Amino acid sequence: MQQSGYRALRHVLFRLDPEIAHNISLYLLAVAPKLKPVRHWLTHLFDYNDSRLVTSVFGLRFVNPVGIAAGYDKNAIAIDGLAILGAGYVEVGTITPSSQHGNQRPRIFRLSEDSALINRMGFPNHGMETVAPRLAKPRSIRLGLNIGKGSDTALEQSVSDYTKMIARLQHLVDYLVVNISSPNTPGLRALQGRELLDRFLLPVMELHSEVCPDRPLLVKISPDITISDLDNLLDIVIRRGVSGLIATNSSLSRGGLSDPRHIEKGGLSGRPLHDRSNSIIRHIYRQTDGHLPIIGVGGIDNARAALEKIRSGASLVQVYTGLVYRGPGLIRQIKLGIVNELDRLGVDSVEDIVGVSI
Repeated sequence: MQQSGYRALRHVLFRLDPEIAHNISLYLLAVAPKLKPVRHWLTHLFDYNDSRLVTSVFGLRFVNPVGIAAGYDKNAIAIDGLAILGAGYVEVGTITPSSQHGNQRPRIFRLSEDSALINRMGFPNHGMETVAPRLAKPRSIRLGLNIGKGSDTALEQSVSDYTKMIARLQHLVDYLVVNISSPNTPGLRALQGRELLDRFLLPVMELHSEVCPDRPLLVKISPDITISDLDNLLDIVIRRGVSGLIATNSSLSRGGLSDPRHIEKGGLSGRPLHDRSNSIIRHIYRQTDGHLPIIGVGGIDNARAALEKIRSGASLVQVYTGLVYRGPGLIRQIKLGIVNELDRLGVDSVEDIVGVSI
């Protein structure tokens, strides 16, 4: 879909409540692959591959480094449609053991002046037993699963939620993500603290070693974490054998925003997170000498932003809010931009530019 075409559609969608508009988009993406003419048309519009985009990270091969961030397809209903848009992988979730409705609506807000969103969703999802059969369908695209604690689970018992889902769902996905950084589940970010994180990760990684040692397990972190807390976190995740980090989740910071809706409570995502997430990615990359793989997310709405994440140290990147504002052609545009940069530099692989700005 050309940018001008999406602008017309966006004009219609942006007249709707953001959550309703998103659900309509997901429904269309879920239906599209089932209709052969539509599938062929979308493939013609969005399909773009180049061997220089292939990347291997934490033992997995990805056809390209551009993926869909968790939160976009919470319940794994539109994986095939997102694959048609050219994503190299899709991360579904956040999933909890039991279904839950999340927080009261309205709970998503567009900050159009800032190319941002604020959400206070609270992990609404269908629950692991409902989602499991959807994950089990055969498909060629890489699949990640983002898991979180239930809203009714006390923080001190939260490890049971995560281990339950790892044991039940690990064989259905390519990698797992422990979400301990959402700002919309009260107390959850406390698990990023040194003592709580160490106690939390011990049983999680013991189970991981027992049931799925070859399945990468990552931790998703907050953009609001201090550098000292980040260094403590790095010490723990490396010692416990975590496969990588996702940097970063949404933010509680509201600095530098123009849109009057910035007063809404919840996690901020989109362009305002770009610089902060890059700073965290660079710090992780420097502190670990590039040995701890990073998935970069936050403010990617064009090829330049994706390249900055990669140069900062991210082996893979993810989009979400950028899709809302730039449309389904964003992934193709990013991939073309990366290849053009590789041509300019005269290098053979996107892997060659990971961390070059450090």
